[in-house]
Amino acid sequence: MPELGKILVILGVALALLGLLLWSGWGRGWLGHLPGDVRVDREGFSLRFPIVTCLLASLVISALLWLFRR
Repeated sequence: MPELGKILVILGVALALLGLLLWSGWGRGWLGHLPGDVRVDREGFSLRFPIVTCLLASLVISALLWLFRR
């Protein structure tokens, strides 16, 4: 169980740092606007589906979890 506590603390700190970066406006220009992200804007309708941004976030999170499990 001590390992689980350590992982939760590390993930919490990493999430807080990521939140601070995004809150400061660091990802505002490119986050959700990557090539491959679907955006449909029509009169009275707007759809945003950031598939590439989600895949990139998943890749980063998976790599971090892999590193911490080693």
